[in-house]
Amino acid sequence: MNRPIRNLSVFCLLLFLALLLNTTYLQYWQGEKLSSLSAHPDNRRVRDHQFSQQRGAILVRGKAIAESVPSKDAYKYQRVYSQGPMYAAITGFYSRDYGVGGIEASQNGVLAGTDSRLFVNRVIDMFGNNTPKGGNITLTINPRAQRAAYAGLTALGPNVKGAVVALDPSTGRVLALVSTPTYNPNKVASHDFAAARTYKQSLGIDSNSALNNRAIEEVLPPGSTFKVVTSAAAMDKKGLRSDSLVPGGASLDLPQTTRVLRNESGGSCGGTKITLLDALRVSCNVAYGWLGMKIGQAPLETTGGGFGFGQRYFTDLDDATTRQAISRIASPGVRLDEPQQAFTGIGQFDVRATPMQMAMVAAGIANGGTVYRPYLVDQVQAPDLAVLWQAQREQLHTNVISPGVAKDLTDMMVAVVDRGTGTAARIPGVRVAGKTGTAQSAPNRPPYAWFVAFAPADTPKVAVAVLVQDAGVDRNAISGNGLAAPIARAVMEAVIR
Repeated sequence: MNRPIRNLSVFCLLLFLALLLNTTYLQYWQGEKLSSLSAHPDNRRVRDHQFSQQRGAILVRGKAIAESVPSKDAYKYQRVYSQGPMYAAITGFYSRDYGVGGIEASQNGVLAGTDSRLFVNRVIDMFGNNTPKGGNITLTINPRAQRAAYAGLTALGPNVKGAVVALDPSTGRVLALVSTPTYNPNKVASHDFAAARTYKQSLGIDSNSALNNRAIEEVLPPGSTFKVVTSAAAMDKKGLRSDSLVPGGASLDLPQTTRVLRNESGGSCGGTKITLLDALRVSCNVAYGWLGMKIGQAPLETTGGGFGFGQRYFTDLDDATTRQAISRIASPGVRLDEPQQAFTGIGQFDVRATPMQMAMVAAGIANGGTVYRPYLVDQVQAPDLAVLWQAQREQLHTNVISPGVAKDLTDMMVAVVDRGTGTAARIPGVRVAGKTGTAQSAPNRPPYAWFVAFAPADTPKVAVAVLVQDAGVDRNAISGNGLAAPIARAVMEAVIR
């Protein structure tokens, strides 16, 4: 072979290798991005092509709560949600005109089959001339707990605004996550696009929309449920014990102002001096307003930060429209004066929390002061069910409070349920630790009813937070014990029975 031919051959070989490398780069590294609906929402060819493919299933205990079934139209497959409204806050939806939401969005690469972990499967499908299939996502949800949470909220009425989050304290696994009012993702995913458009528009886009995931997106004053955080800070940072004496009168004179902090009942909490245990048991505002000032802003924020306040720690449902809201004890950069510290101690003023955050508080106490990062995605599976990825528990913070403080605080929360403000959460034969909350919102809006709990108190298997934001009832009928505690009890029973 003469030299010019040899040089041309080498040049052609280099071009071939460059083409091969570029193809590999595009298929393997850039495949998901180039074929993603979120990256190219206006590319109708990409949209219609993906909409015609068989997506993977979303599974709970091996059963599909979202799957693609053959259809008799040009799009070949219809996305079906077998228990749509109950799981809507988790699954989200998959539609032609409105993209994706929830797990359908955050795990779109796997479900669509474009994730790099499915590269080998794509190559096999290409050479075998097979239709590409998406992988499956297995969730951590306990179906009995999910059903109990959904039934409890919807029993209050079809338009009740509320949320429930249940966690496994020892791992961070999300056992239940419900937000109401809910919607039917089947109607958004319908191939009757005119009907899907009408239904989607009826859901609205403001904070009242059923698309608003109140479990992770709504930050509201947690009211007296925050008193467990104040208690934790008082015991861990200031050395108080459950039998330490604190003010318990009918009112607390606040410095720097003529305002007076009063108890919800208007009376005293059982005496001018009461124990910290009794202060939590009867939810004494005077005692916790005093504690808020005694602890101070920085120690309270440190303790709250250990439970997750001020952080973004749950991303399994993050997509273009759904983002975890950041809970806070005070607005960034704001220094609280003493009256503001007093109201912060009772979970008012600028304190804001999601139900997910308050479930983490309960879980951290239940777990002896160690807080695990909550997670919803348990496994990523190939189309043949081979496990490509398995979630592992991850410590978010350790020693938020000492084990001794956690034990004493647990006993205080048990007293709340046994003989205090949270008796509606009692489970026969089971020690339940809990705390009620009724947070004032505005004169023209009803209070928010909260309840946080875990059970069994000695060997916790579930921690739960319930928010009833608006039950459409008279404000005098709203309380954490009356509305939220029975739902928490049902969820805990579903897990431990």
